[in-house]
Amino acid sequence: MKFLVRERMFDIGDDYWVTDEADRRVFLVDGKAMRIRTTFELKDAEGNELLTIRKKLLSVRDAMKIERDGDTVATVRKRIINPIKDKFVVDLKDADDWEVSGDFLGKEYVISDPNGTVAHISRKWFRIRDTYAVDVNTYRTDAGGDPALVLSVAVCVDAMTEEDGEAGDD
Repeated sequence: MKFLVRERMFDIGDDYWVTDEADRRVFLVDGKAMRIRTTFELKDAEGNELLTIRKKLLSVRDAMKIERDGDTVATVRKRIINPIKDKFVVDLKDADDWEVSGDFLGKEYVISDPNGTVAHISRKWFRIRDTYAVDVNTYRTDAGGDPALVLSVAVCVDAMTEEDGEAGDD
């Protein structure tokens, strides 16, 4: 299932809707401006908090935690050394780790695990310049089929990439 995201959705302090292909509001990304560290809340259309996303303080490398009901369900980290291209690793609490690779600033990347593709993020599917899609494999019955979790990983990747001002090289 494709979810449509505005490119500037991850500005801290701003709230942005994530819509489905029929332009229905599905998720709200609520940026928290008055916090010591980067924080977002992912809410459903009714305003119920689903996940909290926080940048880890005092970390050897950039990392963001994704929490559900106070428990960390995933941690997104940049790989320490990769001479070929930038990659992120998603350490999941109850599933195989995910790998995120591709062109992050260009919004052309893939999230995958040993079972295959979790999601494909692409700007190419849209003519509207500031829109890109997160195509989640919702047929999966594991964590890879959880749109809220997958979108939260995209929030982390975008926030960490934009902070660094780095482009992911292919």
